[in-house]
Amino acid sequence: MAGFTFERNLPHQQLGVDAVLQVLQYTQPLVSKNLTTRNQINPELTINSEVYANAIKLVQQDLNVIGDKIFDKESRVLDISMETGTGKTYTYTKTIYELNRIFNLFKFIIIVPTLSIKAGTVNFLKSDALLEHFRDEYDGREIKTYIVESKKNKKSKKSYMPPAVSQFVNATNNNEKYIHVLIINSGMINSSTIQNETFDTALIAEQYNVPIQALQAIKPIVILDEPHRFPTAKKTWTNIENLKAQYIIRYGATFNDNYENLLYRLTAVDSFNQDLVKGITAYIETMEGGDDASLKLVSINDKKHAIFELNQNGKKKRHSLEKGESLAIAHSAISDLIIDNLNTTKVVLSNGVELKKGDSINPYSYHETLEDNMIQKAIKEHFKLEQKYLTQRPRIKPLTLFFIDDIAGYRDGNNLAGSLKTRFESLVIAEAKKYLEHETDEYYRQYLQQTIDDISLVHGGYFSKDNSEKDEKIEKEINDILHDKESLLSLDNPRRFIFSKWTLREGWDNPNVFQICKLRSSGSNTSKLQEVGRGLRLPVNEHMARVKDGDFYLNYFVDFTEKDFVKTLTEEINATATAVEIPDTLTDALKEQIAAQYGITKRVLANELYDEQIIDDDDKFINNGYARLKEKYSNAFPDTLKPNKVEVKGEKSRQVTKMRVGEYDELRQLWELINQKAVLEYNIKDEQQFYDLFMEYLSRESTSDSFKYTGVLTQKVKLHIHNDKADFSMDYEEDTNFSKLSTMTYGNFLQQLSEKAFIKIATLHRAFVTIKSSENRLDITDYLNNQTIRKLTSGFRAYLFHNALQKLEIKYKSVSNQVHPSKFTDEQGKPLTEVSTHDLGTQYEDTRPSDKYLFDDIFFDSSLEKQNIRENIESVTVFSKIPKNSIKIPVAGGYTYSPDFAYIIKTSEGEILNFIIETKDVKATENLRNEEQQKIKYAEKFFNRLNGTDGLSLNFVTQFQDKRIIDIIKKALDNSV
Repeated sequence: MAGFTFERNLPHQQLGVDAVLQVLQYTQPLVSKNLTTRNQINPELTINSEVYANAIKLVQQDLNVIGDKIFDKESRVLDISMETGTGKTYTYTKTIYELNRIFNLFKFIIIVPTLSIKAGTVNFLKSDALLEHFRDEYDGREIKTYIVESKKNKKSKKSYMPPAVSQFVNATNNNEKYIHVLIINSGMINSSTIQNETFDTALIAEQYNVPIQALQAIKPIVILDEPHRFPTAKKTWTNIENLKAQYIIRYGATFNDNYENLLYRLTAVDSFNQDLVKGITAYIETMEGGDDASLKLVSINDKKHAIFELNQNGKKKRHSLEKGESLAIAHSAISDLIIDNLNTTKVVLSNGVELKKGDSINPYSYHETLEDNMIQKAIKEHFKLEQKYLTQRPRIKPLTLFFIDDIAGYRDGNNLAGSLKTRFESLVIAEAKKYLEHETDEYYRQYLQQTIDDISLVHGGYFSKDNSEKDEKIEKEINDILHDKESLLSLDNPRRFIFSKWTLREGWDNPNVFQICKLRSSGSNTSKLQEVGRGLRLPVNEHMARVKDGDFYLNYFVDFTEKDFVKTLTEEINATATAVEIPDTLTDALKEQIAAQYGITKRVLANELYDEQIIDDDDKFINNGYARLKEKYSNAFPDTLKPNKVEVKGEKSRQVTKMRVGEYDELRQLWELINQKAVLEYNIKDEQQFYDLFMEYLSRESTSDSFKYTGVLTQKVKLHIHNDKADFSMDYEEDTNFSKLSTMTYGNFLQQLSEKAFIKIATLHRAFVTIKSSENRLDITDYLNNQTIRKLTSGFRAYLFHNALQKLEIKYKSVSNQVHPSKFTDEQGKPLTEVSTHDLGTQYEDTRPSDKYLFDDIFFDSSLEKQNIRENIESVTVFSKIPKNSIKIPVAGGYTYSPDFAYIIKTSEGEILNFIIETKDVKATENLRNEEQQKIKYAEKFFNRLNGTDGLSLNFVTQFQDKRIIDIIKKALDNSV
């Protein structure tokens, strides 16, 4: 049977890897100067504390990780939060390989909370498929594991250090093939064997004979799994810190909000809405007339008698029960539920549930009829899934997991009439026979017949007491369920029903668990997300490859006592979506998030957002841009946050600022002039001239490398390391070429392109025929897809933008002199008393602006703008920041442009000068992007047209870093004399 096929560079996992690497990229690995021991000790990663703090903040900013108590520059703990089922074990394993490749770190300690999680981790790391997967990617390197086990013979002399510890510490990097990983559970990390005992054996040049000292000496990197199981106030955390690790990197779905340096957060909201895990369907079994009954533990007398009160139909009755007695005495609906133990504070039932004074259970939830209905429903749904997935190609084998407390009824079922096992097997056989009557798929017919021939092969169980059993059959079941995941998934193995008593919890899952039937309570405080976590992973097919293109759901069966299961689960999922700030800028992380979801490149995305006035030239959001972005690309922003989860923090929470109404009168005439609506007209004499323009653009594209036979568009994520300590970012290498892929007819392609690019179909067809017969020989029929339409549309618009001023005669024409309402006025033209701060700038400074400024507060987008707002200039009558997107100057290609400031200046002779200022926080024109230079040219043409209108003197000026606004105004005043 083939091993698992692991996928490379899944974005949600790669982000978790890259987050750690970005923080550590500025560290300098120092190798020990002791030649005798240096090959046993990790290089020491050294870093300046301020550089370290800045690196963490930049990663948090880039990945939009925002919240309280997530940053601690004094801590060498780094946190990666990934929801259950999204591959955190794979993520930290790849991080280990990357840290070895980049820094030559070769000794890691993985700490897990339980033995079952340890077993799962060991099986994962030792998997041949995983080793081969990483061996190909990392030049033959592989992980070598060392598993710390407890002493089996307690009476033996303590003269030898635990073998795994001594072998791990003694391991060297002389053979660079190996990365050495010690795996230890919390019980052993707390043991005196590790923390205190002195042994005859001494390690590392015979210096250390206490295990903890030897482990400290190798300068380990610690990986901590399930951090919520290691509270920082408890003993285990103290002992983990005693390892004196260079870094402790914690990976988990739950941190109890106790973060130290949270770098990456993939929430339950993310994982469900990005289809990284299965969806969930709950089946709630009810019992008519029994919902209101309750059996409450009232008191415990003399550690011998538990007093229960039955409340049913308004009647109350008390029962005194002793250890070993059945609760069926109190209510006949309860079966197979015994008092196992009791003391002064609690009663322990045979199903593992602990009741304290005041706790209640519903008797009907233990009724065999209810249990049978749940089992039967789960079996029926299982066969529906099985028939669907085992008759398709490639096949998927679904599994169903039952949680029970009647272990005897399952394990000894063959000897007990009417037992859980007997009832289950009879139901499975009956359902298999029913499907066999009508099934036509020969493979599935044989599968069903095998079930009927030997029903004992289709199920197996794992319970904590099984660890002491020696039964060969039970050992095979345990091995399949607990250790050999690939065997359980094999189509050659008919076992697909699993029984357990909540032993299979954190640390165990199986991707092909499609159903969980919860016949008994897991305890009142168990997280619903943890419960469903056993079956959240996306399934694998018969070739052990993950299947991501299906609509998969986990069926979850509960009884009526958990009628609010779905509500509670939904609240838990939404609660993982922490409060976020509204970002000011379209970051690379946001671009990648949207591009990956919608299958477009970041360049195309940015062009579309710019065209729709969602972002400006500097990728800053404008016109409530972030909210509009989320609405436009809703699939990339799942709208499942609870009310009031989105908030703006800090000074930017100020939504409005007061406008100095008295000053507006001085600005009114200029404001109304520049706010008149205008259009850009191209003077194109005929369709032939337009055809020539499009042909010139198309010829440029076809002679470049844009059209390649690249197949389906692929995006690759790369991490670029920069040496400048003050700046780093995650960049993405993307395929910006046209893809050779046809998904529509030629006629449909022409029609859609014509509608989006505003080019006649006949002109498009003529151009494509011409280019095919030219020396370029570009055949557009090889590229008939939506990506080509988007790229040709945005590409030609960009071509017009850059070339219209040189190749065409253009002019501006007013289409309306109606300017009200505007950003400053209401429908009647009266000035507003307050203006949205979002339109004035993304940054705030709590100082008083110039007395000549139109507003009471300073909001700005650059330090140059802030400087302008603070400057008092005697000759200025009034000046204002021009609100974002209030003046839309049309430019070629369908884009628009808006300047930054308006100034009213009075000369010594009483003449009024009107200035429109564009601020560019760069040193000179040559430092502007070509797009910026082009827009300034359009602005000059637009405002030159208005100069002299209604007797107004209007000047458009670009201000650079080296020019103070007072110098620009002084020069204008000198020229007016």
